[in-house]
Amino acid sequence: MSHKVEFKTSLLRMFRARIPFISIRSIERSRVLEVVQQLAEEINIPIYVHSLSHGMMDIKTKKGVNDDRSVSGGIDFAVQNISQRQNLTFVFTEVSDIEDDNVVSRHVYDCVVQAIERGGSVCIISTKSVWPQLQRLGMTLTLDAPNEEEMLEIVKDCVIPYKGSIQIEWEENDYKMAATILANMTKIEAENVLATQMAKGALTKEDIKELSQAKDKLFSDISGLEKVKLDSSTLSVAGLGGLQQWLDNQGQLLTADLKARKLRPPRGVLLVGVPGCGKSLSAKFIASSWNLPLYRLDFASIQGMYVGQSENRLKEALASADNAAPCILWIDEIEKGLAASANDSSGVTTRMVGQFLFWLQESMAKVFVVATANDVTKLPPELLRKGRFDELFFVDLPEEQERKEIINLYIRRNLLPEPSAEAFENIISLSEGFAGSDLEGAVRDIAIQAVIHGNETIDDTLFKKCFKNIVPLSKTSPERIEAIRLWGRERAVPASGLAWNTTSDKVIGKRSILI
Repeated sequence: MSHKVEFKTSLLRMFRARIPFISIRSIERSRVLEVVQQLAEEINIPIYVHSLSHGMMDIKTKKGVNDDRSVSGGIDFAVQNISQRQNLTFVFTEVSDIEDDNVVSRHVYDCVVQAIERGGSVCIISTKSVWPQLQRLGMTLTLDAPNEEEMLEIVKDCVIPYKGSIQIEWEENDYKMAATILANMTKIEAENVLATQMAKGALTKEDIKELSQAKDKLFSDISGLEKVKLDSSTLSVAGLGGLQQWLDNQGQLLTADLKARKLRPPRGVLLVGVPGCGKSLSAKFIASSWNLPLYRLDFASIQGMYVGQSENRLKEALASADNAAPCILWIDEIEKGLAASANDSSGVTTRMVGQFLFWLQESMAKVFVVATANDVTKLPPELLRKGRFDELFFVDLPEEQERKEIINLYIRRNLLPEPSAEAFENIISLSEGFAGSDLEGAVRDIAIQAVIHGNETIDDTLFKKCFKNIVPLSKTSPERIEAIRLWGRERAVPASGLAWNTTSDKVIGKRSILI
Protein backbone atom coordinates (compact mmCIF):
# COMPACT_ATOMS: atom_id res chain seq x y z
CA MET A 1 0.00 0.00 0.00
CA SER A 2 1.37 3.42 -0.92
CA HIS A 3 2.00 6.13 1.64
CA LYS A 4 -0.66 8.29 0.02
CA VAL A 5 -3.34 5.60 0.26
CA GLU A 6 -2.57 4.97 3.94
CA PHE A 7 -2.57 8.70 4.62
CA LYS A 8 -5.90 9.19 2.87
CA THR A 9 -7.51 6.33 4.81
CA SER A 10 -6.29 7.68 8.17
CA LEU A 11 -7.32 11.26 7.39
CA LEU A 12 -10.77 10.09 6.30
CA ARG A 13 -11.27 8.38 9.66
CA MET A 14 -10.20 11.52 11.51
CA PHE A 15 -12.58 13.69 9.49
CA ARG A 16 -15.47 11.30 10.16
CA ALA A 17 -14.58 11.11 13.85
CA ARG A 18 -14.47 14.94 13.91
CA ILE A 19 -11.06 15.10 15.57
CA PRO A 20 -10.85 18.77 16.65
CA PHE A 21 -7.16 19.24 15.85
CA ILE A 22 -5.06 17.42 13.24
CA SER A 23 -1.41 18.27 12.67
CA ILE A 24 -0.15 16.96 9.32
CA ARG A 25 3.62 16.55 8.92
CA SER A 26 4.73 16.87 5.31
CA ILE A 27 7.01 18.90 3.06
CA GLU A 28 4.56 18.44 0.16
CA ARG A 29 1.70 20.81 0.79
CA SER A 30 0.18 20.38 -2.67
CA ARG A 31 0.12 16.60 -2.26
CA VAL A 32 -1.67 16.90 1.09
CA LEU A 33 -4.23 19.33 -0.34
CA GLU A 34 -4.81 16.95 -3.24
CA VAL A 35 -5.93 14.29 -0.76
CA VAL A 36 -7.99 16.80 1.24
CA GLN A 37 -9.83 17.87 -1.92
CA GLN A 38 -10.59 14.26 -2.83
CA LEU A 39 -12.05 13.65 0.64
CA ALA A 40 -14.11 16.84 0.48
CA GLU A 41 -15.77 15.55 -2.70
CA GLU A 42 -16.09 11.92 -1.58
CA ILE A 43 -17.72 12.51 1.82
CA ASN A 44 -19.30 15.84 0.83
CA ILE A 45 -18.21 18.00 3.74
CA PRO A 46 -17.32 21.72 3.64
CA ILE A 47 -13.55 22.21 3.89
CA TYR A 48 -11.85 25.61 3.76
CA VAL A 49 -8.13 26.12 3.12
CA HIS A 50 -6.09 29.14 4.17
CA SER A 51 -2.83 30.27 2.54
CA LEU A 52 -0.87 33.50 2.66
CA SER A 53 -1.28 33.98 -1.09
CA HIS A 54 -5.04 33.40 -1.43
CA GLY A 55 -6.53 33.85 2.02
CA MET A 56 -9.40 31.50 2.92
CA MET A 57 -11.14 29.62 0.11
CA ASP A 58 -13.52 26.70 -0.38
CA ILE A 59 -11.36 23.77 -1.54
CA LYS A 60 -14.11 22.31 -3.76
CA THR A 61 -15.19 25.46 -5.62
CA LYS A 62 -11.80 27.28 -5.37
CA LYS A 63 -13.72 30.44 -4.49
CA GLY A 64 -12.43 32.83 -1.85
CA VAL A 65 -14.54 33.26 1.29
CA ASN A 66 -12.31 35.66 3.23
CA ASP A 67 -9.84 38.16 1.78
CA ASP A 68 -7.75 38.55 4.94
CA ARG A 69 -4.58 36.64 4.04
CA SER A 70 -2.92 36.85 7.45
CA VAL A 71 -2.84 33.79 9.69
CA SER A 72 -4.52 35.65 12.55
CA GLY A 73 -7.26 36.84 10.20
CA GLY A 74 -7.81 33.29 8.97
CA ILE A 75 -8.05 31.96 12.51
CA ASP A 76 -10.54 34.70 13.47
CA PHE A 77 -12.65 33.78 10.44
CA ALA A 78 -12.58 30.11 11.45
CA VAL A 79 -13.60 30.90 15.05
CA GLN A 80 -16.48 33.05 13.85
CA ASN A 81 -17.86 30.45 11.46
CA ILE A 82 -17.35 27.49 13.78
CA SER A 83 -19.42 29.27 16.43
CA GLN A 84 -22.28 29.70 13.93
CA ARG A 85 -22.21 26.39 12.02
CA GLN A 86 -21.41 22.82 12.95
CA ASN A 87 -19.02 20.28 11.40
CA LEU A 88 -16.81 22.75 9.56
CA THR A 89 -13.21 21.89 8.68
CA PHE A 90 -10.43 24.47 8.27
CA VAL A 91 -6.96 23.69 6.90
CA PHE A 92 -4.08 26.12 7.51
CA THR A 93 -1.04 25.68 5.28
CA GLU A 94 1.39 28.30 6.59
CA VAL A 95 1.27 28.67 10.37
CA SER A 96 4.69 29.56 11.76
CA ASP A 97 5.86 29.68 15.39
CA ILE A 98 3.52 26.92 16.49
CA GLU A 99 6.05 24.71 18.25
CA ASP A 100 6.21 26.84 21.42
CA ASP A 101 3.86 28.58 23.83
CA ASN A 102 3.26 31.92 22.10
CA VAL A 103 0.52 34.19 20.75
CA VAL A 104 0.05 32.21 17.53
CA SER A 105 -0.15 28.77 19.17
CA ARG A 106 -2.57 30.06 21.84
CA HIS A 107 -4.71 31.67 19.13
CA VAL A 108 -4.95 28.27 17.40
CA TYR A 109 -5.63 26.65 20.79
CA ASP A 110 -8.68 28.91 21.34
CA CYS A 111 -9.93 28.04 17.85
CA VAL A 112 -9.61 24.30 18.55
CA VAL A 113 -11.48 24.67 21.85
CA GLN A 114 -14.32 26.28 19.89
CA ALA A 115 -14.17 23.39 17.39
CA ILE A 116 -14.54 20.84 20.20
CA GLU A 117 -17.82 22.42 21.24
CA ARG A 118 -19.26 22.65 17.71
CA GLY A 119 -17.94 19.48 16.07
CA GLY A 120 -15.43 21.39 13.98
CA SER A 121 -11.95 20.37 12.91
CA VAL A 122 -8.78 22.44 12.52
CA CYS A 123 -5.88 21.06 10.46
CA ILE A 124 -2.38 22.46 10.20
CA ILE A 125 0.16 21.39 7.56
CA SER A 126 3.69 21.88 8.84
CA THR A 127 7.14 20.34 8.99
CA LYS A 128 7.64 21.46 12.58
CA SER A 129 6.49 20.02 15.88
CA VAL A 130 3.46 21.46 17.62
CA TRP A 131 3.15 23.05 21.08
CA PRO A 132 2.47 20.01 23.32
CA GLN A 133 -0.57 21.52 25.05
CA LEU A 134 -2.17 22.15 21.66
CA GLN A 135 -1.19 18.77 20.25
CA ARG A 136 -2.87 16.95 23.13
CA LEU A 137 -6.22 18.25 21.85
CA GLY A 138 -5.91 16.19 18.67
CA MET A 139 -3.83 13.78 16.63
CA THR A 140 -0.80 13.79 14.34
CA LEU A 141 -0.60 12.38 10.83
CA THR A 142 2.42 12.13 8.52
CA LEU A 143 2.54 11.97 4.74
CA ASP A 144 5.88 10.51 3.70
CA ALA A 145 7.45 10.93 0.29
CA PRO A 146 6.06 8.59 -2.41
CA ASN A 147 7.18 4.97 -2.14
CA GLU A 148 7.80 2.72 -5.14
CA GLU A 149 4.13 1.83 -5.58
CA GLU A 150 2.95 5.43 -5.66
CA MET A 151 5.97 6.60 -7.64
CA LEU A 152 5.10 4.06 -10.34
CA GLU A 153 1.75 5.82 -10.79
CA ILE A 154 3.48 9.23 -10.88
CA VAL A 155 5.98 8.03 -13.50
CA LYS A 156 3.25 6.60 -15.72
CA ASP A 157 1.09 9.72 -15.36
CA CYS A 158 4.06 11.83 -16.48
CA VAL A 159 5.25 9.67 -19.37
CA ILE A 160 2.33 7.81 -20.95
CA PRO A 161 0.36 10.94 -22.08
CA TYR A 162 3.33 11.81 -24.33
CA LYS A 163 3.24 8.52 -26.25
CA GLY A 164 2.84 9.41 -29.89
CA SER A 165 4.30 12.87 -29.39
CA ILE A 166 7.84 11.71 -28.59
CA GLN A 167 9.73 8.42 -28.91
CA ILE A 168 9.24 6.35 -25.74
CA GLU A 169 11.07 3.03 -25.53
CA TRP A 170 10.12 2.21 -21.95
CA GLU A 171 8.28 -1.00 -21.14
CA GLU A 172 6.66 -2.11 -17.89
CA ASN A 173 9.97 -3.17 -16.33
CA ASP A 174 11.49 0.19 -17.23
CA TYR A 175 8.65 2.04 -15.52
CA LYS A 176 9.19 -0.10 -12.41
CA MET A 177 12.94 0.53 -12.48
CA ALA A 178 12.35 4.28 -12.78
CA ALA A 179 9.94 4.15 -9.83
CA THR A 180 12.55 2.30 -7.76
CA ILE A 181 15.18 4.92 -8.53
CA LEU A 182 12.92 7.94 -7.93
CA ALA A 183 11.23 6.59 -4.78
CA ASN A 184 11.49 8.86 -1.71
CA MET A 185 11.73 11.98 -3.84
CA THR A 186 8.85 14.41 -3.64
CA LYS A 187 6.26 14.27 -6.39
CA ILE A 188 7.34 17.59 -7.90
CA GLU A 189 11.01 16.55 -7.83
CA ALA A 190 10.24 13.33 -9.69
CA GLU A 191 8.06 15.17 -12.23
CA ASN A 192 10.85 17.70 -12.84
CA VAL A 193 13.44 14.96 -13.38
CA LEU A 194 11.19 13.10 -15.85
CA ALA A 195 10.26 16.30 -17.69
CA THR A 196 13.95 17.13 -18.09
CA GLN A 197 14.63 13.71 -19.61
CA MET A 198 11.69 13.98 -22.03
CA ALA A 199 12.63 17.53 -23.05
CA LYS A 200 15.26 16.14 -25.44
CA GLY A 201 12.46 14.64 -27.53
CA ALA A 202 12.79 10.97 -26.61
CA LEU A 203 12.84 8.60 -23.66
CA THR A 204 15.18 5.66 -24.17
CA LYS A 205 16.28 2.78 -21.99
CA GLU A 206 19.62 4.53 -21.47
CA ASP A 207 17.75 7.31 -19.66
CA ILE A 208 17.15 4.93 -16.75
CA LYS A 209 20.80 5.36 -15.75
CA GLU A 210 20.50 9.13 -16.05
CA LEU A 211 17.58 9.13 -13.61
CA SER A 212 19.92 7.86 -10.90
CA GLN A 213 22.41 10.62 -11.71
CA ALA A 214 19.68 13.26 -11.67
CA LYS A 215 18.46 12.09 -8.28
CA ASP A 216 22.04 12.05 -7.06
CA LYS A 217 22.36 15.77 -7.86
CA LEU A 218 19.38 16.56 -5.65
CA PHE A 219 21.05 14.79 -2.71
CA SER A 220 24.60 16.00 -3.36
CA ASP A 221 24.73 17.95 -0.09
CA ILE A 222 23.28 15.37 2.27
CA SER A 223 23.70 16.12 5.95
CA GLY A 224 26.39 13.96 7.54
CA LEU A 225 27.31 12.18 4.32
CA GLU A 226 30.10 12.83 1.84
CA LYS A 227 29.39 12.31 -1.85
CA VAL A 228 32.16 10.24 -3.44
CA LYS A 229 32.93 10.92 -7.08
CA LEU A 230 33.67 7.84 -9.16
CA ASP A 231 35.82 7.37 -12.24
CA SER A 232 34.77 4.05 -13.74
CA SER A 233 37.82 3.99 -16.01
CA THR A 234 40.12 3.55 -13.01
CA LEU A 235 37.94 1.18 -11.00
CA SER A 236 38.78 -2.48 -11.43
CA VAL A 237 39.06 -5.26 -8.88
CA ALA A 238 41.20 -8.35 -9.33
CA GLY A 239 41.62 -11.40 -7.10
CA LEU A 240 38.28 -11.16 -5.28
CA GLY A 241 36.30 -13.66 -7.31
CA GLY A 242 34.15 -14.95 -4.46
CA LEU A 243 33.09 -11.46 -3.42
CA GLN A 244 32.30 -10.45 -6.99
CA GLN A 245 30.22 -13.58 -7.55
CA TRP A 246 28.20 -12.88 -4.42
CA LEU A 247 27.74 -9.22 -5.39
CA ASP A 248 26.39 -10.16 -8.82
CA ASN A 249 23.47 -11.89 -7.10
CA GLN A 250 22.90 -9.07 -4.63
CA GLY A 251 22.85 -6.45 -7.39
CA GLN A 252 19.86 -8.15 -8.99
CA LEU A 253 18.02 -8.25 -5.66
CA LEU A 254 18.59 -4.54 -5.04
CA THR A 255 16.36 -3.57 -7.96
CA ALA A 256 13.97 -6.55 -7.95
CA ASP A 257 10.42 -6.49 -6.61
CA LEU A 258 10.70 -8.38 -3.31
CA LYS A 259 7.33 -7.53 -1.81
CA ALA A 260 5.52 -10.63 -3.05
CA ARG A 261 8.00 -12.91 -1.27
CA LYS A 262 8.12 -10.71 1.85
CA LEU A 263 11.86 -10.22 1.47
CA ARG A 264 13.76 -7.13 2.52
CA PRO A 265 16.32 -5.53 0.20
CA PRO A 266 19.98 -6.59 0.61
CA ARG A 267 21.38 -4.88 3.68
CA GLY A 268 25.06 -4.92 2.86
CA VAL A 269 28.42 -6.54 3.43
CA LEU A 270 31.15 -6.22 6.05
CA LEU A 271 34.67 -6.52 4.62
CA VAL A 272 37.42 -7.30 7.11
CA GLY A 273 41.02 -8.19 6.53
CA VAL A 274 44.55 -7.11 5.87
CA PRO A 275 45.08 -3.37 5.18
CA GLY A 276 45.73 -2.50 1.54
CA CYS A 277 44.01 -5.53 0.01
CA GLY A 278 41.12 -3.79 -1.75
CA LYS A 279 38.37 -3.38 0.85
CA SER A 280 37.82 0.34 0.24
CA LEU A 281 38.27 -0.05 -3.51
CA SER A 282 35.52 -2.68 -3.47
CA ALA A 283 32.98 -0.11 -2.22
CA LYS A 284 33.76 2.17 -5.16
CA PHE A 285 33.74 -0.73 -7.58
CA ILE A 286 30.29 -1.86 -6.40
CA ALA A 287 28.80 1.60 -6.83
CA SER A 288 30.34 1.98 -10.29
CA SER A 289 29.29 -1.44 -11.56
CA TRP A 290 25.75 -1.08 -10.20
CA ASN A 291 25.40 2.50 -11.52
CA LEU A 292 24.43 3.76 -8.08
CA PRO A 293 25.61 6.87 -6.20
CA LEU A 294 28.18 6.33 -3.45
CA TYR A 295 28.02 8.16 -0.12
CA ARG A 296 30.63 7.90 2.60
CA LEU A 297 29.58 8.03 6.25
CA ASP A 298 32.41 9.41 8.37
CA PHE A 299 31.74 8.86 12.06
CA ALA A 300 34.41 11.42 12.97
CA SER A 301 32.50 14.20 11.17
CA ILE A 302 29.26 13.56 13.04
CA GLN A 303 30.79 13.58 16.51
CA GLY A 304 29.44 16.52 18.54
CA MET A 305 30.52 18.16 21.77
CA TYR A 306 27.05 18.41 23.31
CA VAL A 307 24.88 15.72 24.86
CA GLY A 308 22.81 13.95 22.21
CA GLN A 309 24.40 15.83 19.31
CA SER A 310 26.32 12.86 17.89
CA GLU A 311 23.30 10.57 18.04
CA ASN A 312 21.07 13.15 16.31
CA ARG A 313 23.62 13.71 13.57
CA LEU A 314 23.89 9.96 12.97
CA LYS A 315 20.11 9.66 12.83
CA GLU A 316 19.90 12.49 10.29
CA ALA A 317 22.67 10.99 8.18
CA LEU A 318 21.00 7.57 8.06
CA ALA A 319 17.62 9.16 7.28
CA SER A 320 19.28 11.09 4.45
CA ALA A 321 20.72 7.85 3.07
CA ASP A 322 17.22 6.34 3.12
CA ASN A 323 15.93 9.30 1.12
CA ALA A 324 18.76 8.96 -1.42
CA ALA A 325 18.04 5.25 -1.96
CA PRO A 326 18.82 3.26 -3.99
CA CYS A 327 22.45 4.01 -3.18
CA ILE A 328 25.65 2.57 -1.71
CA LEU A 329 26.61 3.70 1.81
CA TRP A 330 30.33 3.27 2.44
CA ILE A 331 31.59 3.18 6.03
CA ASP A 332 35.38 3.00 5.96
CA GLU A 333 37.16 1.58 9.01
CA ILE A 334 33.91 1.22 10.91
CA GLU A 335 35.73 0.07 14.05
CA LYS A 336 37.07 3.61 14.57
CA GLY A 337 33.55 4.99 14.83
CA LEU A 338 31.79 2.23 16.78
CA ALA A 339 34.59 0.79 18.90
CA ALA A 340 33.95 0.88 22.65
CA SER A 341 36.38 3.03 24.64
CA ALA A 342 37.31 2.94 28.30
CA ASN A 343 37.22 6.74 28.29
CA ASP A 344 33.65 6.91 26.98
CA SER A 345 31.96 7.53 30.31
CA SER A 346 29.08 9.41 28.66
CA GLY A 347 27.89 6.32 26.77
CA VAL A 348 27.80 8.16 23.42
CA THR A 349 29.44 5.29 21.51
CA THR A 350 27.07 2.75 23.03
CA ARG A 351 24.04 4.79 22.00
CA MET A 352 25.42 5.31 18.50
CA VAL A 353 25.99 1.57 18.15
CA GLY A 354 22.42 0.90 19.21
CA GLN A 355 21.05 3.49 16.82
CA PHE A 356 23.08 2.17 13.90
CA LEU A 357 22.11 -1.45 14.60
CA PHE A 358 18.43 -0.51 14.83
CA TRP A 359 18.59 1.21 11.45
CA LEU A 360 20.54 -1.68 9.95
CA GLN A 361 17.89 -4.11 11.16
CA GLU A 362 14.69 -2.16 10.52
CA SER A 363 15.22 0.16 7.54
CA MET A 364 13.50 -1.07 4.39
CA ALA A 365 15.15 1.48 2.09
CA LYS A 366 17.37 0.13 -0.69
CA VAL A 367 20.61 1.31 0.88
CA PHE A 368 23.42 -1.20 0.42
CA VAL A 369 26.02 -0.78 3.17
CA VAL A 370 29.66 -1.56 2.44
CA ALA A 371 31.53 -1.41 5.75
CA THR A 372 35.26 -2.08 6.02
CA ALA A 373 37.34 -2.92 9.08
CA ASN A 374 41.01 -3.61 9.68
CA ASP A 375 40.85 -4.50 13.39
CA VAL A 376 37.59 -6.37 13.74
CA THR A 377 38.33 -7.27 17.38
CA LYS A 378 37.38 -3.71 18.34
CA LEU A 379 33.89 -4.03 16.91
CA PRO A 380 30.95 -4.74 19.23
CA PRO A 381 29.96 -8.44 18.97
CA GLU A 382 26.33 -7.58 18.18
CA LEU A 383 27.45 -5.97 14.91
CA LEU A 384 28.85 -9.30 13.73
CA ARG A 385 25.70 -11.28 14.47
CA LYS A 386 24.06 -12.97 11.49
CA GLY A 387 21.27 -10.78 10.14
CA ARG A 388 22.99 -7.44 10.62
CA PHE A 389 25.00 -7.66 7.40
CA ASP A 390 24.11 -10.11 4.67
CA GLU A 391 27.62 -11.52 4.66
CA LEU A 392 31.00 -11.14 6.36
CA PHE A 393 33.94 -11.46 3.96
CA PHE A 394 37.61 -11.72 4.80
CA VAL A 395 39.99 -10.05 2.34
CA ASP A 396 43.33 -11.82 2.71
CA LEU A 397 46.75 -11.25 1.20
CA PRO A 398 46.53 -12.26 -2.46
CA GLU A 399 47.80 -15.68 -3.40
CA GLU A 400 49.94 -16.43 -6.47
CA GLN A 401 47.17 -16.46 -9.08
CA GLU A 402 45.57 -13.39 -7.56
CA ARG A 403 48.87 -11.52 -7.59
CA LYS A 404 49.20 -12.31 -11.29
CA GLU A 405 45.78 -10.79 -11.96
CA ILE A 406 46.50 -7.69 -9.89
CA ILE A 407 49.94 -7.03 -11.43
CA ASN A 408 48.54 -7.49 -14.95
CA LEU A 409 45.72 -5.10 -14.11
CA TYR A 410 48.10 -2.31 -13.08
CA ILE A 411 50.47 -2.95 -16.01
CA ARG A 412 47.57 -2.49 -18.45
CA ARG A 413 46.23 0.55 -16.60
CA ASN A 414 49.63 2.27 -16.63
CA LEU A 415 50.24 1.35 -20.30
CA LEU A 416 53.48 -0.45 -19.51
CA PRO A 417 55.24 -3.08 -21.65
CA GLU A 418 54.92 -6.55 -20.15
CA PRO A 419 57.99 -8.26 -18.71
CA SER A 420 59.19 -11.57 -20.07
CA ALA A 421 57.48 -14.75 -18.86
CA GLU A 422 60.53 -15.68 -16.81
CA ALA A 423 60.76 -12.22 -15.18
CA PHE A 424 57.01 -12.25 -14.53
CA GLU A 425 57.29 -15.55 -12.66
CA ASN A 426 60.19 -14.06 -10.74
CA ILE A 427 58.30 -10.99 -9.54
CA ILE A 428 55.35 -13.20 -8.60
CA SER A 429 57.75 -15.06 -6.30
CA LEU A 430 59.28 -11.80 -5.01
CA SER A 431 55.81 -10.47 -4.17
CA GLU A 432 54.95 -13.23 -1.70
CA GLY A 433 53.25 -11.54 1.26
CA PHE A 434 52.44 -8.35 -0.71
CA ALA A 435 49.08 -6.65 -0.26
CA GLY A 436 47.27 -5.21 -3.27
CA SER A 437 48.53 -1.72 -2.39
CA ASP A 438 52.12 -3.03 -2.29
CA LEU A 439 51.72 -4.46 -5.78
CA GLU A 440 50.25 -1.19 -7.01
CA GLY A 441 53.15 0.72 -5.46
CA ALA A 442 55.76 -1.43 -7.21
CA VAL A 443 54.10 -1.04 -10.62
CA ARG A 444 53.64 2.69 -10.02
CA ASP A 445 57.40 3.07 -9.46
CA ILE A 446 57.95 1.44 -12.85
CA ALA A 447 55.37 3.74 -14.45
CA ILE A 448 57.15 6.79 -13.02
CA GLN A 449 60.37 5.67 -14.70
CA ALA A 450 58.44 5.21 -17.95
CA VAL A 451 57.14 8.78 -17.75
CA ILE A 452 60.61 10.20 -17.03
CA HIS A 453 62.76 8.06 -19.36
CA GLY A 454 60.30 6.47 -21.77
CA ASN A 455 59.00 2.93 -22.26
CA GLU A 456 62.21 1.82 -23.93
CA THR A 457 63.95 1.92 -20.53
CA ILE A 458 61.49 -0.55 -19.03
CA ASP A 459 63.03 -4.00 -18.87
CA ASP A 460 63.02 -7.11 -16.70
CA THR A 461 65.75 -5.73 -14.46
CA LEU A 462 63.69 -2.66 -13.58
CA PHE A 463 60.67 -4.81 -12.76
CA LYS A 464 62.71 -6.95 -10.37
CA LYS A 465 64.39 -3.91 -8.79
CA CYS A 466 61.11 -2.08 -8.08
CA PHE A 467 59.51 -5.16 -6.54
CA LYS A 468 62.58 -5.83 -4.39
CA ASN A 469 62.41 -2.26 -3.04
CA ILE A 470 58.95 -2.79 -1.56
CA VAL A 471 58.82 -3.85 2.11
CA PRO A 472 55.24 -5.06 2.73
CA LEU A 473 53.30 -4.65 5.96
CA SER A 474 53.38 -8.44 6.41
CA LYS A 475 57.12 -8.10 7.08
CA THR A 476 57.12 -4.84 9.08
CA SER A 477 54.24 -5.99 11.33
CA PRO A 478 54.09 -9.77 10.96
CA GLU A 479 52.44 -10.44 14.34
CA ARG A 480 49.61 -7.99 13.64
CA ILE A 481 48.97 -9.29 10.13
CA GLU A 482 49.03 -12.94 11.24
CA ALA A 483 46.53 -12.21 14.03
CA ILE A 484 44.18 -10.59 11.51
CA ARG A 485 44.53 -13.52 9.10
CA LEU A 486 43.92 -16.08 11.83
CA TRP A 487 40.70 -14.34 12.86
CA GLY A 488 39.46 -14.17 9.27
CA ARG A 489 40.14 -17.80 8.48
CA GLU A 490 38.04 -18.94 11.41
CA ARG A 491 35.10 -16.52 11.25
CA ALA A 492 34.54 -15.15 7.74
CA VAL A 493 33.96 -16.18 4.15
CA PRO A 494 37.07 -15.77 1.97
CA ALA A 495 36.57 -12.93 -0.51
CA SER A 496 38.81 -14.75 -2.99
CA GLY A 497 36.24 -17.53 -3.36
CA LEU A 498 38.87 -20.06 -2.30
CA ALA A 499 38.35 -22.21 0.78
CA TRP A 500 40.99 -22.49 3.51
CA ASN A 501 42.66 -25.79 4.22
CA THR A 502 42.72 -25.47 8.01
CA THR A 503 45.19 -28.31 8.46
CA SER A 504 47.94 -26.68 6.43
CA ASP A 505 46.87 -23.02 6.54
CA LYS A 506 47.14 -22.87 2.77
CA VAL A 507 44.57 -21.86 0.23
CA ILE A 508 43.25 -24.72 -1.86
CA GLY A 509 41.58 -24.39 -5.23
CA LYS A 510 38.10 -25.19 -4.10
CA ARG A 511 35.30 -22.70 -4.63
CA SER A 512 33.24 -22.04 -1.55
CA ILE A 513 29.47 -21.71 -1.90
CA LEU A 514 28.63 -18.00 -1.74
CA ILE A 515 25.04 -17.92 -2.93
